[in-house]
Amino acid sequence: MWGEKMKKEILNVLESIHEAKTAIEINDLLGLQTALEYRELCEELEALVSSYEVFKTKKEKYILLRNCPSLRIGKLSLNKKGYGFVLLEKEEDLYIPADMLDKATHDDVVLAEITRVGVKREGKIIRVLKRDLHDMVGELYLFKNKFRLKLDDDKKDFIVVLDPKSTQNCVEGHKVLVHLVRQLDHKKYYGEVKKILGHKDDPGVDILSIAYKYQIESDFGVEVEEELKDIPNDVDEASFIGRRDYTNEMVFTIDGSHTKDIDDAISLTRDHQNYILGVHIADVSHYVKENTALGDAAYLRGTSSYLADTVIPMIPHQLSNGICSLNENELRLSMSCVMTINPSGEVIDYEITPSYIKSMKKMTYEAVNDILMRDIVLDGYEPFVDVLRSMNELAHILQRRSRSRGYMDFALDEARIVQDEFGKAIDVVVDEREDAEKLIESFMIVANETVATHIYNMELPFLYRVHGEPNSEKIDDFVNLVKLLGYELKSKVNDLTPKTMQSLLEELDDKPEFKILSSLLLRSMRKAIYSKDNIGHFGLASEAYTHFTSPIRRYPDLVVHRLLKKYLVEKDFSMSTIAYLDQNLVEVAAHSSEREQAADEAERDVDDMKMAEYMESHVGEEYDGVITTVTNFGFFVELPNLIEGLVHVNSLKGDYYNYVPESLALIGNNTKKTYRIGDHVRVRCISASKETAMIDFELVGDQHDRNKE
Repeated sequence: MWGEKMKKEILNVLESIHEAKTAIEINDLLGLQTALEYRELCEELEALVSSYEVFKTKKEKYILLRNCPSLRIGKLSLNKKGYGFVLLEKEEDLYIPADMLDKATHDDVVLAEITRVGVKREGKIIRVLKRDLHDMVGELYLFKNKFRLKLDDDKKDFIVVLDPKSTQNCVEGHKVLVHLVRQLDHKKYYGEVKKILGHKDDPGVDILSIAYKYQIESDFGVEVEEELKDIPNDVDEASFIGRRDYTNEMVFTIDGSHTKDIDDAISLTRDHQNYILGVHIADVSHYVKENTALGDAAYLRGTSSYLADTVIPMIPHQLSNGICSLNENELRLSMSCVMTINPSGEVIDYEITPSYIKSMKKMTYEAVNDILMRDIVLDGYEPFVDVLRSMNELAHILQRRSRSRGYMDFALDEARIVQDEFGKAIDVVVDEREDAEKLIESFMIVANETVATHIYNMELPFLYRVHGEPNSEKIDDFVNLVKLLGYELKSKVNDLTPKTMQSLLEELDDKPEFKILSSLLLRSMRKAIYSKDNIGHFGLASEAYTHFTSPIRRYPDLVVHRLLKKYLVEKDFSMSTIAYLDQNLVEVAAHSSEREQAADEAERDVDDMKMAEYMESHVGEEYDGVITTVTNFGFFVELPNLIEGLVHVNSLKGDYYNYVPESLALIGNNTKKTYRIGDHVRVRCISASKETAMIDFELVGDQHDRNKE
């Protein structure tokens, strides 16, 4: 009966008091008179507790969480060494010592109390509020003729007792997916084997195990397979009705040489001084509909996952590599955003429309970079040279415009794992971003902004890609680190705007530690997420941004295409549609952000594992590297190919080293020799383990020794 009004009244009352109250006391403060009103009050209080706005004490009293200055709620992230951090969105994460975890484990949502404030805030876990118990991945081993499970996630500190019936087809060494049936106590669960992934030594099982750990499934199921039978291999010409025809234009794609799921194609013509840029995106929404098995499977995955050279697609390969992919010389349905851009890089006119295209060529980044940067033209590229150079000219104009408003280019390198035919890592190489990669990035950004701005101005429900303003405390910590390295900054970071952050980044550009500092600055900023509410994109310095350009591999892009059709083609602005989308898009945004994070974490885990596997064959070899992180137990050294390993403090010879948090350095007791971020060192690999994804180095030499030479 009261609904939203009841919630507001409760929050107003709790805001005005700073002590916990029982439900009866709150009832009296609100002046409620009936049993029905009291029941609604109790239900609303529990809802507020569930949303972490209100804290419920063990004595069944309620208090507004923000009125408890020492309490924090967040997700617990445990380290392999036992300690952890409560991750907090708007302030510095809270350090939790190993003996203060109570019964909490990795990924639990916890209530924590701040116990010490200093250089690093410390806390203790008060209560586990939520434990997200999904299916677990592990390795089977025999103990007294019974199978036991060794969890892959060694941060999960609990035991799983297996149903013996579910292990009948298993052998020792099998990697399995286990469904947790029930909890036996706070550290013990009863489970059953749901799926055998394969033997741990079988090619590809290592990557598959990590994928399933993050609920990234490779199988689509029987219902999806049935629906695929009705999907054609060629485009039905009846689908061209109502679409713009771009088959006579010079449209082509630029991708990595191994890319098979091609989302985007581009075209460019000139109108006097202006550029007419076409960004043509695969129309996945034509084939993957809502309320179908295909649509549900795409939603659950949320994104394609690129794990080393293994792709686990969001939609089946029949679509992602076939009818949806903008393959060379094949008719394809698309959604086009065609923009007229003036010489200053401003979009002065545009059209967003369903279309169909035929890509004239599948170009590679390598070949296009040869043309644009080295004046080398491979066979078959001759007809496209002039338009590619005009495209690069436009890309540079767009990049200058982006920089002028505050766009931050962190210019971070990415490592690529090379595997042999048996799935073993045989090399780790760094992929460089040259003009071709930046060209595509610039064109996709301007298309995404154009689409987002158009729907935002229509004031209709939409799905945005947003990036909030950085946390000021984390930026202050970063600035202090830069000062510890001996650099004075001119940028004033008390006013956090894209321009000031860009200036900060540019000030560091000529420093030898730039790549490390750039990475640390990026980590100090918030993550970009999906949201129904447009707050802009801080990192891109964009007032409105969405993801429109990759519907084969990202579910939000698929949703954006559906919305564009609903608004621009069907002209559906009914109140029922708007009301449904207002509610539904909140869930879609949250789920998509969660699945994106899971895919990112899986990718990091695979890279760590494969890098360790690669280094198993290089134990004893020496490398030059740079210190990227300093801790109380040692420092991490990054090699030129981005492989990172630990130099443990106990391996440092000739002195006893103390960790000095104020200097973020390890300093020798007697020699005062110092190791800090940015120092160049020479190391030897002394151990590497694919199983633990750990690499250990020992120091061979450093810049201190070289300065003596």
